[in-house]
Formats: sequence, structure tokens, C-alpha cells
Amino acid sequence: MTPARFDKLQAVLQRRQFDLTIVLENVFDPHNISAVMRTCDAVGVQELYILNTKIPRHKKWGARSSSSAAKWLTVHQFEDTDQCFDSIRSRGLKILTTHLDTQAVPLYAVDFTRPLALVFGNEHSGVSDEIRVKADGNFVIPQVGIIQSLNISVACAVTLYEAFRQKEKAGHYQGHPQEVEARLRLSKEWELE
Repeated sequence: MTPARFDKLQAVLQRRQFDLTIVLENVFDPHNISAVMRTCDAVGVQELYILNTKIPRHKKWGARSSSSAAKWLTVHQFEDTDQCFDSIRSRGLKILTTHLDTQAVPLYAVDFTRPLALVFGNEHSGVSDEIRVKADGNFVIPQVGIIQSLNISVACAVTLYEAFRQKEKAGHYQGHPQEVEARLRLSKEWELE
């Protein structure tokens, strides 16, 4: 590894956000998953949960749309909702879904500086009732058009860039002392030691 590559990876590692994660529920198209991976990497989200309760486990992602982002992320796959949510909650994260209903708060009212897992549902039916019942809250991306939905990867990108804006303003990209252990683990995975 060249010194420049080492320095780049160290800089990326210091900006990783371990208190924000994405959950994709029954997302069919591997290219959508890969596009989400690319956005996660771009804003420093390290952990991604893929929950497949109604579709088979994904064996690979769309390589062209992820630009190899999967290599730099920690991807967890689950077939059981309770196990997935237990894993997320064991990390101290609250779980929010994205669903258009009267109880949903606007995206810009969400405090992304607190530990959160954000659930995005599949391309056809969105977040399932089962997930919404088990979640801690719900938000919606404000829209004024006729069609009140966005492609899942677009919705995730819009959301993550609002989270990025808030977290950057709060100084989260300068690193948190409590994340030392997570950074050490990732440093070993990336072979920086």
C-alpha cells in the first residue's frame, strides 16, 4: 500500500459514522442496494443491514452501481426481523422507518445527531406493517409533486445527505472518542495496522 493510499484510508476511517445505519427491507433490485452502498460510503455510514424476509438472500450486488463500495462497508444480512432489530438495538440505535402516513414527521424534523437506524422498504410496497409496528418512529421526505414516492436509492441519498449536514454541523466528522474500538476493528479489516 502506498503512503498516499494509507493516508486516504486513515482520513476516511476517522470520518466513519458508527451511530447511523441503514436497513433495507426486502429490496429486490441489487442495483438499488449497490446505489445505497455508494451513498453510505460517501457520507461515512459504515454499517448496512439487509433484511430479506420475503425474498431470497442476495448473493451479490450490482458491481457497477456500487463502484466497489461494498468492499469498504460492514454489511449484515438477516432473514429474521427480530434478530435484525435486536442486533441494531444492541448498538444503542433507535429505529425509524420511512412511510407516508399521518404519524410521520418531516425529514427535516428528525435529529440525525442521535444514534439512528433508518429503514427503507422495498420498491413496490415500501416498509412493511410488521417493521412499522416494531420501529421507534416514522419520517417522510417532503414532496409537492403528483407522485408521492422516490426511488429507494434516491430516498436514501436525500435522507443521508440531510443526516450528513446535521452531523457535520454538530462536529461528528471530527471523530468521537467512544468510537475508538470500532475504528480499531475497522483499521484491522482494512489492513491499516
